Amino acid sequence: MFSILLAAASHGPEATGESASGITKLFNQFGIDAPLFLAQALSFTIVAVLLWKFAFKPVLATLDARNAKIEQSLKDAEAAALRLAEAQKEAEALIARARVEAGQQFEAARQAAKAFEEKARADAGAQAADIVEKARQANELEHKRLLEQARGEIARLVVATTEQVLAKKLSDADRAAYNEAAVHELANV
Repeated sequence: MFSILLAAASHGPEATGESASGITKLFNQFGIDAPLFLAQALSFTIVAVLLWKFAFKPVLATLDARNAKIEQSLKDAEAAALRLAEAQKEAEALIARARVEAGQQFEAARQAAKAFEEKARADAGAQAADIVEKARQANELEHKRLLEQARGEIARLVVATTEQVLAKKLSDADRAAYNEAAVHELANV
């Protein structure tokens, strides 16, 4: 259609004959000036081509690049979410291992404390038995010493009583013999 209009406008009504006068008549009915219309159509085409080349193409390229960046960002976000999930799983595994290790260490510490307590009780029991044995031995020695003192005192009293009964003084040898005999008799008691 554009070529028909162009041909009609460039040659005028004489060249096209009857059909040209119909187009001219149509243009005249609508108030269209053919050379002006042609110039405007050519200007529109030039502006449209320039806009397409210098405005729309760069804008579309920018939009495509932006869409690509958005898609890449979404992929990166998905990858980050996967890494985060893996990191959370690893953290949970580490926490679980730490709990198990803490439980094992707590159990080992409890066992060590129990063993220490049992050893301390055994040591305390042994020390108590040792103290009781030493006290018994000391008591036995004290008992023997007191018995010896008592025997000596009894022997002295026997000699003193014997002197009074016999009303005579005994010599040191007689006194020692009587003491020895009294101690011997008391030892058998």
